[in-house]
Amino acid sequence: MDLQQILPVESAERLAQIRQDFPILARRIGDRPLAYLDNGATSQKPVAVLQAMDDYYRRHNANVHRGVHTLSEEATAQYENARLRVARFINAPSEKQIIFTRGTTEGINLVAQTWGRANLGPGDEVLITEMEHHSNIVPWQILRDQLGFTLRYIPITDEGLLDLDQLSNLLNERTRLVSFIHVSNVLGTVNPVDRLVAAARSVGARVLLDGAQSVPHMPVDVQALDVDFLVFSGHKMCGPTGIGVLYARRELLEEMPPYQGGGDMIREVKMTASKWNSIPYKFEAGTPAIAEAIGLGAAVDYLSQVGMAWIHAHEQALVQYAYSRLSEIEGIHILGPGPEQRSGLIAFTVENIHPHDLSAILDREGVAVRAGHHCAQPIHDRYGIAASARASFYLYNTPEEVDQLAQGLEKAVEIFAL
Repeated sequence: MDLQQILPVESAERLAQIRQDFPILARRIGDRPLAYLDNGATSQKPVAVLQAMDDYYRRHNANVHRGVHTLSEEATAQYENARLRVARFINAPSEKQIIFTRGTTEGINLVAQTWGRANLGPGDEVLITEMEHHSNIVPWQILRDQLGFTLRYIPITDEGLLDLDQLSNLLNERTRLVSFIHVSNVLGTVNPVDRLVAAARSVGARVLLDGAQSVPHMPVDVQALDVDFLVFSGHKMCGPTGIGVLYARRELLEEMPPYQGGGDMIREVKMTASKWNSIPYKFEAGTPAIAEAIGLGAAVDYLSQVGMAWIHAHEQALVQYAYSRLSEIEGIHILGPGPEQRSGLIAFTVENIHPHDLSAILDREGVAVRAGHHCAQPIHDRYGIAASARASFYLYNTPEEVDQLAQGLEKAVEIFAL
């Protein structure tokens, strides 16, 4: 296939400019150019993010919210400005509804241990899906064992889609929460948020959306989606590690008890009792990840400048090309639906080759992919496999890197055929 059929000339030129913003992409692995296709695990960082964090540490380093000196006021302004930019990025009604966390996992645990602990008990039900990341399974299992509610699952079809025909059997007046992944980190499936939210609303249930694999890759509008909670991670969207976001409806945040106790989350402390701070600070105990929040603010600025619609279209072109190229390789099995129903990642197995061996061979070809169960063992159990390899694309990946991946896989097949 002619590469111009995959990317128009103007998109290819823009892509070349974008790649210049990511210094790590100039690396070579051995004698091969790096093809970084592990974006589902973490993304690379543009110069704008690196410079924003470096500038904070060089010129403004101080704690936030607690000082009246110049550096503290500057740090506080940058930290809170990052919160405002994140709110605008997902169209939250107010920056007060943005809680900075360590990532998606902590966001889900925060909801479980605050809203869940206050609202769930024996006789109640929480509905999740069989395609969840462990971070949207284990917190609910822990809380279920403590509080005695019932945890139910929407199954996956053979094609890698949610079996929504089962919704009528799984939802009832006892369902208090429906919590599900927007885009599967293994199957690539883009789930129908509108249908799932409508079903949850029909029984009065709240909705938590795991946006770890959607917010970095496509336009996400929390008001249009009408979800109660949204969680995502900074490091998957060109930001640093150690920072993430929980968005929630304001009335829920006002009602939820604190997640952790300590400095900054209090208004008044006496030896007999304490009063909590206003939102969002009620949920941000202790010194926050200041530089990381500033880096995340720079990341959302960068992504907004590129354009989330462009990023999504670019990834769709890549995944369609990759799906076609990989389908031609002998013995390969791609997990999940066709390219028209998936986001920009492909998990696969190759007959008689362990995914870890595939990953090692690809690494020698300069291609970085993921191998394992991707923190989603129930998906692999569903299809009777222990592990898979996963290539995941982002705004800076190229069709040539897809070819590099396919050629590496063909070499692996040849090696194991000997």
